[in-house]
Amino acid sequence: MTKQINIRLDDAVHARLVARAEAEGTTVTALITQAAERDPRLDEGAATAAAFLAKHAAEFAEAFPEEEPDSADGQAA
Repeated sequence: MTKQINIRLDDAVHARLVARAEAEGTTVTALITQAAERDPRLDEGAATAAAFLAKHAAEFAEAFPEEEPDSADGQAA
């Protein structure tokens, strides 16, 4: 399901979006959607995983010592 939204853009920003969309053979909607999908602030899954890992890092290190990165190169030992 998709949702329709209305946004206000400065005329110059809109003109740049239209020109880029035409150059790429796509739509302004697609450009805005792609930009939103790349925005890390919208990536709740990754943030949740990072928070979980940070909270439980010591437990993982103890349970899987062979997977701990070597401090010199960041690779597992």
